[in-house]
Amino acid sequence: MLHSLFILLHVLAAVIWVGGMFFAYHCLRPTAVAVLEPPLRLALWRGVFGRFFPWVWASVIVLILSGQAMILQMGGMAGVPIHVHVMLGIGYLMAALYAYLYFVPFAALKRAVMAGEWPVAGAALNRIRMLVHINLMLGLLNIVLVFVLR
Repeated sequence: MLHSLFILLHVLAAVIWVGGMFFAYHCLRPTAVAVLEPPLRLALWRGVFGRFFPWVWASVIVLILSGQAMILQMGGMAGVPIHVHVMLGIGYLMAALYAYLYFVPFAALKRAVMAGEWPVAGAALNRIRMLVHINLMLGLLNIVLVFVLR
């Protein structure tokens, strides 16, 4: 029963994080936001990320805790198959990339939007976009690994 709860929490956290990245990168960015002038577009992104990123922090914490709990239930790292090691490595890489994204380019985006420094904000948004794309690909790869290497 406890294992099922960990799986449920793990999947929900992954859906929130990876699904949010997919929506932002493939739906919101190329359509609705692209037609806005830079000050409006950058302020909108700052607001969107400001609401989404607390959910990402919660998801990262839940993913790490539930993942580690499931590994412990399976006998620790020595008791899990190699694909779990790979998935864990990808997950920690994603968390590190997200932490960098949050504390460096997102912080720069917030400061630049508040100061009306649109070129600086645009550069920060481009760095965020690149990191979101990388993390989205890693997240999708981890989902694929669950089913392909099981």
